[in-house]
Amino acid sequence: MSESQSEAGPEIDVAYVAGLARLELTEQEAARFQQQLGNIVAFVDTLSSLNVEGVEPTAHPAPLMDCFREDQPAAGLQRDHVLRNMPDSALDQVRVPKVVDS
Repeated sequence: MSESQSEAGPEIDVAYVAGLARLELTEQEAARFQQQLGNIVAFVDTLSSLNVEGVEPTAHPAPLMDCFREDQPAAGLQRDHVLRNMPDSALDQVRVPKVVDS
């Protein structure tokens, strides 16, 4: 992001952010996103004008309920049954295609 500050707030370097996301943008797309991100930052900046005195900080607008059941041990799957249903296995393990480029 750019360190410079304009009247609307900090300017976001769209090309830098697109590079982080591994996106290839045309100049027209970058210009459009630059304006849209500027509008978002300006809108979020309006929140600083709200009077929040006496309002407790919260992470969630409603209370969270713990709806998990108690852990109870149960029998797991049998390895030979699982491996029988796999398209590829070796050394009693499931083989999957490589998904990460190096």
